[in-house]
Amino acid sequence: MDKIFLDELKIDTIIGIWDWERKIRQTVIIDLEMSADIARAAATDSVEDTLNYKSVAKRVQQFVGDSSFQLVETLAERIAGIIRDEFGVAWVKVRVHKPGAIRGSKDVGIEIERGS
Repeated sequence: MDKIFLDELKIDTIIGIWDWERKIRQTVIIDLEMSADIARAAATDSVEDTLNYKSVAKRVQQFVGDSSFQLVETLAERIAGIIRDEFGVAWVKVRVHKPGAIRGSKDVGIEIERGS
């Protein structure tokens, strides 16, 4: 399986369970791995024959920026659904980082895989 990846997409959003978190925008960092058969794109050298990671990035930025979830688990699940449903991706790995969420920890987050 070929994979297209996108690392460290930083997006400000409303995320968290505490009252103060519901009032401010926090930065989350999104990492994506997506299955793609890139053989045709490699042969034609045409972006129309591949999964356009710029289009994926813009859609994820728009969705996350406009969203307001309590849990990173919900955010990750919704991102995976968008990528699978809107971009026809059979398998996706979504990693959502919420840096600074735990005092003394550099990073915390969740990683999910959906599809086959």
